[in-house]
Amino acid sequence: MVAMAKPLIEPNAQNQYEVTVEDLPLCCPMPQMYLWNSHPRVYLPIKDTGAAKCPYCSAEFTLHR
Repeated sequence: MVAMAKPLIEPNAQNQYEVTVEDLPLCCPMPQMYLWNSHPRVYLPIKDTGAAKCPYCSAEFTLHR
């Protein structure tokens, strides 16, 4: 049986993302996003506040607990 990889997500395609604790540590762009047409990876502190905003692309992330 061959495992099928999930298709990559287009970075900066939307402004709001809901993430879970499995996505921590949170970075933008996220590991499941294309990197070739995005900004440098930056890690975002979201654990304490439940929300974070990327300083490069202004994407807003909300932690779903």
